[in-house]
Amino acid sequence: SLCAGGAPGLSYQELKDLKKTNVLHIDVRERWEIDRFGKIPASTNIPLGELVEALQLDPTEFKERYNQKMPSKSDPVVFSCLAGKRSKQALSFAMTLGFS
Repeated sequence: SLCAGGAPGLSYQELKDLKKTNVLHIDVRERWEIDRFGKIPASTNIPLGELVEALQLDPTEFKERYNQKMPSKSDPVVFSCLAGKRSKQALSFAMTLGFS
């Protein structure tokens, strides 16, 4: 299940369309879930428990740790998980940190 700031949820097709733009897709599932169920192409895995710390890292450290440019507070970001609960928590955490 997927969620984005303007919408409570996204369809698979909406995500595919968004991925054609400059959106950062963060998968907040645990690493074992990625190993078991597979990685979503072009997504960055940051387990929910690491997210608040990750979004406050120095941009250089973020790139080294996640092999991805750190998003600015105004960059488009989509969070996903298995059922939608963690992605909504991730959205809430990001907005608390000032992400729009």
